[in-house]
Amino acid sequence: MPAHEQKPNAFTWPVRVYYADTDAGGVVYHATYLDFLERCRTEWLRQIGHDQRDLVRDHNLVFVVRNINIDYLRPAHLDDLLEVGLEVDKLGRSQVVFRQHVRRADPDAPSGWLELATATVQIVCVDFAKMKSIPIPDWLRAKFETLQ
Repeated sequence: MPAHEQKPNAFTWPVRVYYADTDAGGVVYHATYLDFLERCRTEWLRQIGHDQRDLVRDHNLVFVVRNINIDYLRPAHLDDLLEVGLEVDKLGRSQVVFRQHVRRADPDAPSGWLELATATVQIVCVDFAKMKSIPIPDWLRAKFETLQ
């Protein structure tokens, strides 16, 4: 699937670029993209009814990033309104690989969007008390499957 196409069941979250997100030249600092990607995953969990604090308190589980690979394609700038999105690429027993993107609306782009960064993020379901990987519970796995 080309980078500009998005599955209809994918999730997106709007992010405004603030002064604190940028370097002295008004360009988004490279590490800030990791924050944007994390916010999107967190807001998706919240939208499906699972606050991260509740997952720890009620189910003793957390999701941790095991691996991330990000391609910086174009810069984002101060005051840009971005779309940060995700979809599930692979779903394993205890791991999920997300494909994520950061893009900005652009009427001159064929898709209407200009890709700024793309990422592959591998997360692992972990028993919070033991910090050991555990299977993703069935009730949560079903929700991840909707993004495939």
